[in-house]
Amino acid sequence: QVQLVESGGGSVQAGGSVRLSCAVTGYTGDNYSRVCMGWFRQAPGNEREWVASITTDLMTRYTDSAKGRFTVSKDNVKNILYLQMNSLKPEDTAMYYCAADPWGVVTATGGPSERDYKYWGQGTQVTVS
Repeated sequence: QVQLVESGGGSVQAGGSVRLSCAVTGYTGDNYSRVCMGWFRQAPGNEREWVASITTDLMTRYTDSAKGRFTVSKDNVKNILYLQMNSLKPEDTAMYYCAADPWGVVTATGGPSERDYKYWGQGTQVTVS
């Protein structure tokens, strides 16, 4: 069974940096390398929104607010997804979720829709003040 567990969240001052991790279990061998991944976030009172995605070819895409500040990466040996967030702003405060697309849909769509993903983590909170 595939499971995703996020970590690395916390409180940080505006302008600071945080690196989120998403540990993925349930994939054996090199199967994780064949999975597209994404990051989403949800602020209080808002709908969950897409932040970034990465394909099996390690092509990345970002929402406009994340471009130039966030970097998504994927370690296919350790089965971990990362989101490096720099120059954080108070409006980045949210619960951050990782998600897995085992179908390869994200390669075609870029991954901005929740429907592109099958598996989800429980989230990690990032608070920027």
